[in-house]
Amino acid sequence: MPPADVEQRSREVRAALDGLLQIRRLTWDGGGTKTVPADWERRQPVRAVALALESSGLTPSAVDASGARIATGYRVRPGDRPGTAVVEWLGPAGSGAAQEEATALGGCVPALTRLGWEALLYKGPRGRRFLEVEPLPG
Repeated sequence: MPPADVEQRSREVRAALDGLLQIRRLTWDGGGTKTVPADWERRQPVRAVALALESSGLTPSAVDASGARIATGYRVRPGDRPGTAVVEWLGPAGSGAAQEEATALGGCVPALTRLGWEALLYKGPRGRRFLEVEPLPG
């Protein structure tokens, strides 16, 4: 990505995070805490978790127009239970993403915790690790 595009994306992510935090401030009823996800985030956990990760400087994985993976990073998808998300660490074939996934996913946990998400590391089919993410109760 050209430097100008990177800076533009960084501004967009900062603005989105500021908006999310403003939603928390405006919808906080005093009974919970402003450090847990708002209702909007709970209804759209994939978007909210992806924003939490990207706003912390973590890099998402990417695919090209044909669907081939071209960059190593996180991918967020819906979890098996409503209100949850799954974070995986993926990369192009031969990139070594599978060998670095435990460390890389462990690096995602503080970013999620800081914004009120609980992330637990699991080992799935074929030994691949993933985070199951859900909002902290509030």
